[in-house]
Amino acid sequence: MRTTILAVASMVAAGAVQAGEPALSVYVYDSFATEWGPGPAIEAGFEAECGCDIALIPAGDGAAMLSRIMLEGGAGTADVVVGLDNFLMERARATGLFMPHGIEAANDLPVAWEDDTFLPFDWGAFAFVSTRDVPAPASLRELADSDLAVAIQDPRSSTPGLGLALWVKAAYGDGARALWADLADNIVTVTPGWSEAYALFLSGEADGVLSYTTSPAYHAVAEGDDSKVAWPFAEGNPVQIEVAAILARADDPDLARAFLTWLAGPEGQAPIPEANWMFPALNPEGGLAPAFEEGRPAHPLLITPAEAGAMRDAALADWQAGLAG
Repeated sequence: MRTTILAVASMVAAGAVQAGEPALSVYVYDSFATEWGPGPAIEAGFEAECGCDIALIPAGDGAAMLSRIMLEGGAGTADVVVGLDNFLMERARATGLFMPHGIEAANDLPVAWEDDTFLPFDWGAFAFVSTRDVPAPASLRELADSDLAVAIQDPRSSTPGLGLALWVKAAYGDGARALWADLADNIVTVTPGWSEAYALFLSGEADGVLSYTTSPAYHAVAEGDDSKVAWPFAEGNPVQIEVAAILARADDPDLARAFLTWLAGPEGQAPIPEANWMFPALNPEGGLAPAFEEGRPAHPLLITPAEAGAMRDAALADWQAGLAG
């Protein structure tokens, strides 16, 4: 299926170039490009502005996407990537595969943001999501001491999975490996990406799933279902800031900059809340649905890109050793 999508995307881009129409290929994470994600509206909206052709190419979760870019080096398909985050930025920057964007864009992020390469387009906070009838643990430690079953994602391929590994490391330091060992019997499965883990939770195979504080807003707004809740933890809930960037191999850097500028503006931000179910980087004039306000983390845990880069290897080692027993 993914091979077919990539082939079709390449054919569309090639046809656009032959016809003299400007073309841009964009790596996105899988859920972004689905019919219910923000991708179709963003693609159609920018194409109407630019008179160009945009090919959105699903490339797995953020960590898998970065791994793909690193393997491709300067010879890959995409001009732009949408879906890296503050936990992956320093690793991405060190590759030398991205160019400065040269864009000044206003934002309403919960932290001050200055970066000449990675442009934020939304943000959220990681949390375990469950149903109201499940007794909620108050911390990672209480979860580890409970009999609750949860689904998580692999930190080597998934941005939420990496966020959890860094969360545990930031909160427990040298005790992170021991906490993972105690969490091992709570974890029913480790999936490659977010979609697989969330599907297992919805099918009743886990009491909770690693997701976002805004996930209950989706169920409330889109489905009229207020049974889902996010667990606020005493260690805080890590803030994830998702970013877009231009690859140094981009065929048309000016078109890539135009796309990022549009994505960070009101038109590009409009589909984010109720299609990507994250807080937009730029708040809409009319505000957000009340369910989103309920999803604002009470105790946000801020891990800077530099801190994430410095902790990453040790956090992954603790995750692997702790779960291996």
